[in-house]
Amino acid sequence: MISNFSLLSLLQLASPALPVGAYSYSEGLEMLVEQGIIDNAETLQNWIEWELQEGAISLDAAVMVRGLTEAQAGNWGKVKEWNHWSSATRETEELRQQSWQMGNALLRLLIALWPLEDRVEVTSLSEGECNFAIAFGIAASYWQIPPDVALLGYLQSWACNFIGAGVKLIPLGQTAGQQLLFNLQPKLVTAVQTILRVEDDDLSSCTWGLSLASMQHETQYSRLFRS
Repeated sequence: MISNFSLLSLLQLASPALPVGAYSYSEGLEMLVEQGIIDNAETLQNWIEWELQEGAISLDAAVMVRGLTEAQAGNWGKVKEWNHWSSATRETEELRQQSWQMGNALLRLLIALWPLEDRVEVTSLSEGECNFAIAFGIAASYWQIPPDVALLGYLQSWACNFIGAGVKLIPLGQTAGQQLLFNLQPKLVTAVQTILRVEDDDLSSCTWGLSLASMQHETQYSRLFRS
């Protein structure tokens, strides 16, 4: 069960309107579209489904859950360890900078929203580089959002932003984008169940396609997105 307050907080946290700059990133999609690897709704859906199963987003989501549970238990040392671990898994500078920029933006927002006495540990994290997954987990912990529900919101938010980039780049119509998001619902639910069962020693991902697209995107001739 989730309270009305926690549900509203999750909707705010997972909203595309959250001012963290997610809309400015395509996570390599812009290069994939230019190369013709992704050129319609079907190929976009295939890419998203693979990412949910084996890609970087599944790893980020698992880290988000660990950040949430450790923050909930007051283990801020472990929260920082997972933050460093998450930074070390980034295979390109662009993906690392995206995660840090969005994470630090979310921390600044949380500091502005939370009472002074609740800001101490969050403020210390904001003095460095915080990954978005960790910042999201901290927010979910503070707003008492259950891990499974927070995880579903995290993946839904990612899918919305990725599809939004696809709608602009391929391009797709808005209805096609919404149909794609609707089609992904079973995959999102399955991904939540899988990620929650993964042990620390089994955390892994297969991200070479994303990494190559990200590296090539840095020097793409014409770009709409930052990465």
